[in-house]
Amino acid sequence: MSSPPSRPALVWFRDDLRLSDQPALSAAIASGAPVLCIYVLDEESPGLRPLGGASRWWLHHSLAALATSLARIGSRLDILRGPAAPLLMDVAKTAQVEAVFWTRRYGAAEIAVDRAAKAELSGAEIGVRSFNGQLLHEPWEIQTKGGDYYRVYSPFWRTACARPEPASPLPAPSRLAAAEWPADAPARITLEALQLLPTTPDWAGGLNALWRPGEAGAQERLSAFLETRAHRYASMRDRPDEPSTSNLSPHLRFGEISPRQIFQATRHAEQALGVPSRDAEKFLAEIGWREFAYHLLYHVPHLQSRNFQPKFDAFPWRTPEASELRAWQQGRTGYPIVDAGMRELWKTGTMHNRVRMITASFLVKDLLADWRLGEDWFWDTLCDADPANNPASWQWVAGSGADAAPYFRIFNPVLQGKKFDPHGTYVRKYVSELEKLPDTWIHEPWAAPDEALRRAGIVLGKNYPHPMVDHGRARDRALAALATTKTDMA
Repeated sequence: MSSPPSRPALVWFRDDLRLSDQPALSAAIASGAPVLCIYVLDEESPGLRPLGGASRWWLHHSLAALATSLARIGSRLDILRGPAAPLLMDVAKTAQVEAVFWTRRYGAAEIAVDRAAKAELSGAEIGVRSFNGQLLHEPWEIQTKGGDYYRVYSPFWRTACARPEPASPLPAPSRLAAAEWPADAPARITLEALQLLPTTPDWAGGLNALWRPGEAGAQERLSAFLETRAHRYASMRDRPDEPSTSNLSPHLRFGEISPRQIFQATRHAEQALGVPSRDAEKFLAEIGWREFAYHLLYHVPHLQSRNFQPKFDAFPWRTPEASELRAWQQGRTGYPIVDAGMRELWKTGTMHNRVRMITASFLVKDLLADWRLGEDWFWDTLCDADPANNPASWQWVAGSGADAAPYFRIFNPVLQGKKFDPHGTYVRKYVSELEKLPDTWIHEPWAAPDEALRRAGIVLGKNYPHPMVDHGRARDRALAALATTKTDMA
């Protein structure tokens, strides 16, 4: 007599859209039960931040890639839409699930959803098992000697690096027995029904040309980086005119690759590919900054909406005119390096990290606009719009965050352009109006002789704007604003 089929396991995919080094999936398979794999697009639970347009585009393609990967090993991805906790409970009960498995999340609203789901499931005697699949170290594992969380990156990363190295990544399963979808469970929907892609207009042409969302694309990016660009990463990472970075951030954002995989591959590349230790350590330190951002998000739930340093609540941000904000968003500020960055963002869904700092500094210091306006725009337009990295980095530039650059450190867009894009290669790539302008004037066209402008076909104020602010005066205004609140901010 054959034994009755075991009750199924349920894996709830979230920001971990991969099969390899997927602890929740591996544990579900190890249970020996057939497995349901679900994704829930939850835009209804309280406090959850809706995804921006670029992230929605990425999510569509990432889910498609995950569904294809699951189909190859005999399984499938079932998609639902609605408030996650009650939907999860409904599926678990109707499918008579033995246990639910998921990867932990660290935002306050996400934690609240997960706690509610766990309480309901446990009350129905359905097991819940959660795993760390997002970080090298859990946010509560890295503590100061006093048992507090870190507010400064360098000692945080030193403490993290002093811990034992992360365990080896888990392999992807070769086969996965799929459980049947119960007839009386909530209705599944198609990926297309989520309506994640832009339609009117379809602005994603540049994203389609540059990116390959999904686990395979992530692994290709990592391999290509370690074989080539990693060998000079430390010295070239700040150069937007050179292909010097990994471009892994959106893959990390959606969990198509894990930090453990990146860590192990980088260590292997030091030995097998001769990546210099200095370059490997600098690259891993960028993974460390992401770890620090999640450390902050977990301990400071309001990171996206409030100043980390309350003293900045008294800072006199000004409300920019709609035309000013639009000029910054569209890359029409009159400062070429700023405009190139903002146009790169709109076209590709990404921006070089050095230029992110330059464009952010321009908004919060040259225009004296609240950092939250910029964080919102990046959230909507970045494929890698990360709930921890995005606000932590904006607050760093604004001076209001943890371990932030002091507010009086104000990037000069002309000097930054000359230093990090010395031949104007990056500017010319995205600001085609300036393509024929000589290197001497590429970062300050308003200073070019009339003849140079004429030869380049540039008419300032017509086909390329005059600078929307004078940087020197804007810097003085920003420092004066700081001075008005220095007593409160002392």
